[in-house]
Amino acid sequence: MKFLNEHLEACFIVPLMFLMSIIIFVQVVMRYVFHSSLTWSEEMARYLFVWLVYFSVAYTAKKEAHIRIDAAINIYPKKARPYVEILSEIIVLAFAIFIAATSVTVFQKITASGQISPALHVPMQFVYAAPLVGFFLTAIRQIQCIIKKIKGLHNHEEVQEA
Repeated sequence: MKFLNEHLEACFIVPLMFLMSIIIFVQVVMRYVFHSSLTWSEEMARYLFVWLVYFSVAYTAKKEAHIRIDAAINIYPKKARPYVEILSEIIVLAFAIFIAATSVTVFQKITASGQISPALHVPMQFVYAAPLVGFFLTAIRQIQCIIKKIKGLHNHEEVQEA
């Protein structure tokens, strides 16, 4: 479990990036060297990229590296900043839960439609599952981050009292 907690997103991000790069490279070689192209490569690369993006969102949440405006946090007094950071993490958590919940509806509609991709002929629900999975993982990572920050806040207060 510890390995999965520490490396789950990377276990997907690295192979997705590798496969996407190889597929795009092969497509470029086919097009410019052999003057032919693969019918499925661009679609596959696009779907791999979609999954890569959503796993990366969870990864940045885990690493606490998502985009934020430090100037907005720095306008508060130093004592209030940890609380503002926790509040901002809670807002990101609420957003992740909202997107994951919305993604369930979209996933269900795509599944019911039976839509398939034009070149690969794969069910489109596999593509539309990416935001659901990605933001579900993001919500889990945000909860972990909030707990860590609250514990750090509690430990910081104990150190100041001693």
